[in-house]
Amino acid sequence: MSKDLAQQTALVTGATAGIGRATALALAARGADIIVHGRDEERAADALRRIEALGATARFEPADLSDPLEVTELAERAGEVDILVNNAGIFHFAHTADTDPTTFDAHIAVNLRAPYLLVQALAPGMTRRGHGAIINISSGAATTPGSGSGIYGATKAALESLTRVWAAEYGPGGVRVNAVAAGPTRTEGTAAYGDAFESAGQAVALKRLAGPEEIAGAVAFMASPDASYVNGATLSAMGGQPALGQVQHLPE
Repeated sequence: MSKDLAQQTALVTGATAGIGRATALALAARGADIIVHGRDEERAADALRRIEALGATARFEPADLSDPLEVTELAERAGEVDILVNNAGIFHFAHTADTDPTTFDAHIAVNLRAPYLLVQALAPGMTRRGHGAIINISSGAATTPGSGSGIYGATKAALESLTRVWAAEYGPGGVRVNAVAAGPTRTEGTAAYGDAFESAGQAVALKRLAGPEEIAGAVAFMASPDASYVNGATLSAMGGQPALGQVQHLPE
């Protein structure tokens, strides 16, 4: 594999498992050094071992993204970052009437405010250096209504909106900002939903769940020179939309 991200440093939030860990490994395989964010030290140690086995350097930076002070401190410890992947997020599905203020605020804090603060802190340094790539992990829930996904989908829709705003704001400084909308993906987190989540894979055209490595490949592409003229876009990695129904042929 081409080492087209050599001598670049990537901060990946939520990089100790799932899509985040797969993304960290995909970026490391392309030569980037990785700052692994997470909260679980055991999982972080495993991620660091995997990254270092690819010949990249890595370090663990823990932070609670629901706390704005810890987000700011994470950015300060990260230092000069060339690639920022805003992957960490939470999802608790409930209908509107059953969503309490604590759950609402937690989604806003982790899924929206944390990426905002990280971009606010790190993008100016990218513009001063004249280059950078920011990839925000979105979801099909941003554009497709789903049962119980109201506040989760709303935060992802807002993140896609910010992606376009940031692309216009930081693009003149050489910083590309894009999003990857992930479809239903098999991870440690989604495994908790069991068969209910497995059925989500049957709702896409490919008729299966994604593996985290498949989403990570899309993220790595967006971070790479291959996407050098892609800015302000949301790349759909959602397995495709199935046909609504059988097409009836008109009589000849």
